[in-house]
Amino acid sequence: MSATLSFTHHAERHPGFGMPWTIGHRVFIALTCTVFVLFLTSGAQLGAALELFGFHRSAEAVAAPVVRKPTIDLSTITVDDKAQLIVEGQEAQQRNALIPLSRQPLGHVTGFNLVPAAGGTYATALKCLAQAVYYEAAVEPLQGRRAVAQVVLNRMRHPGYPDTVCGVVYQGAERATGCQFSFTCDGSLLRQPMAGPWRQAEDVARAALAGYVEPSVGTATYYHADYVLPKWAFQLDKIEQIGRHIFYRLPGRWGGGSAFLARYGGFERIPALDFTALRARAAERPQNEENLVPGLSVPPLVSDRHAESDVGGRLDVTKQWRLSIPDPVAASSRYRQAIGAEAGGPAEGSAKRSTDVAAGSGEVSAQPRASVGAAQLDNRPVG
Repeated sequence: MSATLSFTHHAERHPGFGMPWTIGHRVFIALTCTVFVLFLTSGAQLGAALELFGFHRSAEAVAAPVVRKPTIDLSTITVDDKAQLIVEGQEAQQRNALIPLSRQPLGHVTGFNLVPAAGGTYATALKCLAQAVYYEAAVEPLQGRRAVAQVVLNRMRHPGYPDTVCGVVYQGAERATGCQFSFTCDGSLLRQPMAGPWRQAEDVARAALAGYVEPSVGTATYYHADYVLPKWAFQLDKIEQIGRHIFYRLPGRWGGGSAFLARYGGFERIPALDFTALRARAAERPQNEENLVPGLSVPPLVSDRHAESDVGGRLDVTKQWRLSIPDPVAASSRYRQAIGAEAGGPAEGSAKRSTDVAAGSGEVSAQPRASVGAAQLDNRPVG
């Protein structure tokens, strides 16, 4: 009777069960649920377990794999800080060529679109991006200029960098050295841009803001000129060299396309710069480095029409060319010697004068031209 009452009592309290619950049943069910939850939370099933208990993830989070942050401080990687350079010049070019290209697949990013209707935001973003293209790559081929613009936009869409175009370009500009783009803190902005190259830089920037993607550099976020070798060149994945610039991406998934999901900040501004400090730093550089094309000792001009090995008629001492103007006295002596030889005379006076000049004496006889002619006349055989 008591058993029947107990069964009825439990059945009424727990409808749907054919037998009463005991402490053993409760323990068994609790253990089973625990094991099941642990199984779900292992590895890639963590998200499913969270959703089972009412937690939901966004579509972006579901699609993107877990990205592990690099162990290096991204804000400290720069070529503007000379302490980070191992070697410069021709030796740097040789050692850079020995660094192999990465075997990682070339990442892909989608185009970034910033409509001109954005007003002041668009105009400011265009100016910052054009400045980066102009001051960093004005003398590079078109592909190289597009690649520099791509690096700026890649950084803007990566969580490790600022989320605006100008924020990326001017990152670290407040420092005396070590800014991310050297032209923002080395005094280059003190130079007025040349009209032709500036228009070309604006065209590249405008296309990049309209969605153009330079596929050759993929997800690159760094580059440096081939005539310097920074320490971090061995920490990143080398992608490609275009012109004088070598491009790199971050290692692992942190440099893959899935990492470039950061949203655009939407507010562009150019920070206030300390022009006094810029002038001081510009004054520290040798004057022959001002506005020079790498490898040239003369500033480039828009009107230049020449091959890469020429400078349009202007002397470039880095090519080991030397201006050589014939000595007028020596030239005159050779001319008179040639005339004398045609006339059948030895032209001894001219020959001696040429010998003296060639020997470096720098002294020429003051004998008048008439006497030279007389001496030659006296030496002719009498007939």
